[in-house]
Amino acid sequence: MSKDQALLKSYNLNGLELPNRVVMAPMTRSRANNSENIPTGELQGTYYEQRASAGLIISEGSQVSKKAVGYVNTPGIYTKDQLEAWKVVTRKVHDAGGRIFIQLWHVGRMSHPDFHNGELPLAPSAVNPESKSYTPEGFKDTVTPKAMTIEEIKQTVQDFKNAAKNAMDAGFDGIEIHSSNGYLFHQFFNATTNLREDEYGGSIENRAKILFEVIEAIKEVMPANKIGLRLNPSMDGIFGMKMDEETIPTFDYIIEKLNDYNLAFLHLSEPFTDVSDIPYAETEIAKRYRPIYKGTIIINSGFDQEKGNKVLEEGYADLVAFGKPYVSNPDLVERFAQNVPLTEWNADTFYTPGKEGYLDYKKKTA
Repeated sequence: MSKDQALLKSYNLNGLELPNRVVMAPMTRSRANNSENIPTGELQGTYYEQRASAGLIISEGSQVSKKAVGYVNTPGIYTKDQLEAWKVVTRKVHDAGGRIFIQLWHVGRMSHPDFHNGELPLAPSAVNPESKSYTPEGFKDTVTPKAMTIEEIKQTVQDFKNAAKNAMDAGFDGIEIHSSNGYLFHQFFNATTNLREDEYGGSIENRAKILFEVIEAIKEVMPANKIGLRLNPSMDGIFGMKMDEETIPTFDYIIEKLNDYNLAFLHLSEPFTDVSDIPYAETEIAKRYRPIYKGTIIINSGFDQEKGNKVLEEGYADLVAFGKPYVSNPDLVERFAQNVPLTEWNADTFYTPGKEGYLDYKKKTA
């Protein structure tokens, strides 16, 4: 492949110039190994700095409040100390010529009382995902969560707004709302996990309401063209999520309505599992939503260099996000340009503390 391959072409991300179309996908790495969930320049800063040649970095999910936590050693963006620490990270990335968005996260029911002083995690409804939560004491069974009150929903909207303001103060180029992968927003969208009978449940419009309230709130503290969000329409069988006949129509509604906003991007995932035997699933997400969404589409899940170039050439997406290849190939863009083979990742060190499997993957390109 030549250097004029689609992945290496520049792109204007609604005002932010990207030198290529390779995106580092958000990935939980559990390296904020301290009681205050603070990232550090030595670890997170160096990790993202090493990968600054990406057209865009989207950081690991960062919780917007203490109530949003659901995994051990994940960084937050809700305290002054966290904000100051993230400044070191963004400065390192920018000094290396990169661009970085932070992913804002609330896991909802995918948590455990161990994270909340014994209290139940919050969710749209009291429906146990029957899954596992990664706690300080290892994996534990999830519990039946507490159905959020209207007041708790309103507070969560404010938590996202505050986190977005902190992100701007910390020097990020923008934010991604993690409205995907079975976490809080996804739980609201899905009729099998949202059993509410108030203004946040029932109809498709009601189940999507919290997302648009969060977007409107965040727009008060930052421009819409610095806001992205992530969706996983055909996710099924993971984290207790189950598709039904209204799942795809719900995402059709959400994505059509997103055209009313001048967002940075819509980050979509192809199905994580084989959904070809589910009659109401969509097996080709980029193809379905390219004609519907008028803004920038990032596509993710299982792409390699060849598939990434192909989806761009076919016009189904504008940018391609790579996850695991970025764990073990900090110079992924350069490897694509020079056709250098990729280094395999070590899954055993994905979520372990320290530098091993995090900072010790070497660049092999000039």
